[in-house]
Amino acid sequence: MAVDLSMFNRFAVTFEKGQIIFCEYEPGDNFYLIQSGRVQIVKIMDDIEKIIDILQPGEIFGEMAILEEAPRSATAIALDSVRALAFNRENFEVLMQGNPQIALKLLKLFTKRIYDQKRRFMILTLEDIQARVADVFLMLAELQTGTDPESDERTFKTKVDDIAHWAGMSPESCRSVLNHFVTQRRVEIFPDKIIVKNINDFARFVSSRRKATKMGN
Repeated sequence: MAVDLSMFNRFAVTFEKGQIIFCEYEPGDNFYLIQSGRVQIVKIMDDIEKIIDILQPGEIFGEMAILEEAPRSATAIALDSVRALAFNRENFEVLMQGNPQIALKLLKLFTKRIYDQKRRFMILTLEDIQARVADVFLMLAELQTGTDPESDERTFKTKVDDIAHWAGMSPESCRSVLNHFVTQRRVEIFPDKIIVKNINDFARFVSSRRKATKMGN
């Protein structure tokens, strides 16, 4: 975030590597803006702990404590020694009144974070692991700009480990799924990129699996 937040250093907090910052389902009244270190967001789904996100400096988490009075939707863990700015309703109101430009940037971050989190939850609700991997590519396609709308082919500057992270599975399982897609000529894998031959084919595939999951429930 390209704004000067030094005036808010009095709100700084630190967490040691491995420390739980907050737990899923507990009440919360703070949100955090990371200044240094990384924070891992995990959620229990079907009795299995799944990694939702790994956040970097400049990103925020715990924002729902400000936007709505609801329990924490996930657990936050310090992956490194973390320094962050902690905001609650009271000092956030002071921020909004005294620094509307910074407050607007934070609100835009809130909106993006909420969308990103819900989109990743959608991926993890798919029971079919092939559909999960395909849906990761659909999510990445949604974030792409400057692509040819007439072309079904998409190129993603990403690696297998990144796809595995977003799909909530081991790199080995993800690699197996991708190799299956390769044999079907649906993807091509390179050291620095993955090419999806027909993104609309993946969209139809994921849609059918999501409908099957709903019918199964």
